[in-house]
Amino acid sequence: MKIYTKTGDQGMTGLFGGGRVSKSSPRIAAYGEIDELNALLGLARAETPHDHLKKVIGEIQYTLFTLGAQLASPAADPKIEVITAKHVDGLERQIDVITGSLPQMRHFILPGGSKTSALLHLARTVCRRAERSAVHLTSLPNEPVDKWVLIYINRLSDFLFILARLANQLESVEDVPWIAPKT
Repeated sequence: MKIYTKTGDQGMTGLFGGGRVSKSSPRIAAYGEIDELNALLGLARAETPHDHLKKVIGEIQYTLFTLGAQLASPAADPKIEVITAKHVDGLERQIDVITGSLPQMRHFILPGGSKTSALLHLARTVCRRAERSAVHLTSLPNEPVDKWVLIYINRLSDFLFILARLANQLESVEDVPWIAPKT
């Protein structure tokens, strides 16, 4: 199978489930940012020395493929798995468990610390950008986005923040608090 199809040479691309749109379409931007997030998580997964984090990040990557396919399919398609409340509940349970094992936050924290943590913080910011793109779609005519997609992306950014803190804890690196300068 060839990797190139030449069907996008004129600036158009196909949506999953049919139809062609401009590669500059807001829908393409939204699932492109999910793809970027997935690639960045692949880097975090490759860099972390912790098997537990590798497993958790891998699970998120698989879910992001589902989410990307759903964004690439504006019309409901029974062949496409969709994000549901179950996905969101799973993230929330993990957030609660991990948060319970971390020191209580008393300040905002600066992104960074260990390499894994820094990559997860970067992934969190890409996730927020992907969320903004998905929300933008909802303001456009004929660009539906399922509510669970939006909720999942929102919760995922929270989860990535918690994972970044966990990565620092696992590597015995303290989170760096941001303390407003006194003027």
